[in-house]
Amino acid sequence: VQALYQWELTGQSAAEIEPGFISDDAYSGVNRDYFLQLIENIPGNCASLDECLGPCLSRELDSLDPVERSILRLATYELLHEPKIPHKVVLNEAVELCRIFGSEEGYRFVNGVLDCLSKQIQQGKESRLPAY
Repeated sequence: VQALYQWELTGQSAAEIEPGFISDDAYSGVNRDYFLQLIENIPGNCASLDECLGPCLSRELDSLDPVERSILRLATYELLHEPKIPHKVVLNEAVELCRIFGSEEGYRFVNGVLDCLSKQIQQGKESRLPAY
């Protein structure tokens, strides 16, 4: 989430962002391949991810806190492209990230949006969601 937030604020590429995180001891246990997959694919497909979120949002994505927007994009990517990760796990992790990094009540909004998206995907509506 921190790398996606950095991308959103600076517009740096994955290649520019990655060294700052991978070289940090706090990230020593991070799966580097998965980290790179996320910071390459999420910014590169941001418009499609945002389009998927659209039907579940009660307000404009641009009006959201940038941290919460990053969390929503990360979770949307995982819901759509990581079938081995149960939806419940994706939602729980997103809510926890939002409690730590987001605004005071942002986790409630994030939970509602992702619950809506998860239900659409599980009901087979993902075929109507934008592909990339």
